[in-house]
Amino acid sequence: MKLLLSVLGLALACHLVHATLSKSDAKKEKKSLLEKTQHADRPVQERALVRTDIRAEDVVLEHRSYCSAQARERHFDGAVLGYVTPWNSHGYDIAKTFGNKFTHVSPVWLQLKRRGREMFEVTGLHDVDQGWMRAVRKNAKGLRIVPRLLFEDWTFDDFKSVSDSEDEVEELTKTMVQVAKTQHLDGFVVEVWSQLLSQKQAGLVHMLTHIAEALHQARLLAILVIPPSVTPGTHQLGMFTNEELEQLAPVLDGFSLMTYDYSTAQQPGPNAPLSWVRACVQVLDPKSKWRHKILLGLNLYGMDYSASRDAREPVVGTRYIQMLKEHRPQLTWDSQAAEHVFEYKKSRGGRHVVFYPTLKSVQVRLDLARELGVGISIWELGQGLDYFYDLL
Repeated sequence: MKLLLSVLGLALACHLVHATLSKSDAKKEKKSLLEKTQHADRPVQERALVRTDIRAEDVVLEHRSYCSAQARERHFDGAVLGYVTPWNSHGYDIAKTFGNKFTHVSPVWLQLKRRGREMFEVTGLHDVDQGWMRAVRKNAKGLRIVPRLLFEDWTFDDFKSVSDSEDEVEELTKTMVQVAKTQHLDGFVVEVWSQLLSQKQAGLVHMLTHIAEALHQARLLAILVIPPSVTPGTHQLGMFTNEELEQLAPVLDGFSLMTYDYSTAQQPGPNAPLSWVRACVQVLDPKSKWRHKILLGLNLYGMDYSASRDAREPVVGTRYIQMLKEHRPQLTWDSQAAEHVFEYKKSRGGRHVVFYPTLKSVQVRLDLARELGVGISIWELGQGLDYFYDLL
């Protein structure tokens, strides 16, 4: 494991971003780039679009043109979990259109709060959309809807009280099961590890074990969001390692692994370098014992880095297409990270570097997931380009 981490560290330390910005003549009037509005009769794999040498005008032309005839056909055999958020309505449409390509959909709706001794409340229920859930299930038989449940505003005392008391844990799990049953949910994707790990790890494992057991007794699923097992930008172990996996894998149904957000505003670079993504799985499960429960994180958003301000901001599909139309950049394939990148300049904002997923970068990560024997978890549906879903 140490050798693997050392090699990863050397590979990523040597990584440099190379991209060129072609000069544009402001005096020349640019013609608007064309965009197809009709669906395609063949998937992107059969239209020679999954490639490293791509042009901005081709992405703009094709990005909406997915193969509607194969919208229900799966090309990736592993588990596929897709997150949807209330602030991105297009994700709800994607889940309905391509529902058959997913095994799980996780709406980011709910928060779990402790209100006092043996008193818990799930908030965010106003976002639960029963009509949408019925529509998704109608179009995709067997798909499980497992909203994310975020442990929110928990203090050290809250956590200590719950982890030290069987009665507290019992009330917590009763609250979760009751909400799942009344709201017609199939379980939860629990996000708690990063919030509470610094407090008391043994207690957290204990609490999660009880949560999983209670959900299973009610025939509900329990999936846990986990941070990367290799800390981004280093070759150090992360907050969730093989030790914790071995403790929790026997009782949990899956692990949503956050293999993205690798780079920072101070050190611009790729969203998820391929060597790091691979190492996160291999370090987490070196003996391939629990790979079938690991969901490799796949980001469908990008990042725009400002070189002059040491700042960055997320880029979603609509913004990405606007940038391609406005700047007509040269898209360069970073073979080490296996991501496309381009540069542009603002009149007053200086130089910017943008990493955003493409058909090729998504396909490479799906191929890696197949090789490693893991599923994928997508953050988030609606942030990417519609023709990405031909690949799933």
